Amino acid sequence: MGKTLVGNHIRKLRFNHDEMTQQQLADKVGVTRQTIVALEKGNYSPSLELAFRIAHAFNLPLEEVFFYGDNTEFKK
Repeated sequence: MGKTLVGNHIRKLRFNHDEMTQQQLADKVGVTRQTIVALEKGNYSPSLELAFRIAHAFNLPLEEVFFYGDNTEFKK
């Protein structure tokens, strides 16, 4: 299975939230660290429920954490 078209800003958001570790985010949203790794690499698209839990962990709307397709505007 290749890269998905659903991208995210999780790595950047973790860094901007007191350098949260992958494990801390995983614990907060109820998944394994390996799931967070796969999400950040774009090898896995989260369920809608998990996407909302991750967005809630950062206190952001879903569309500020996840995007569909090539989103270069946030990569500034």
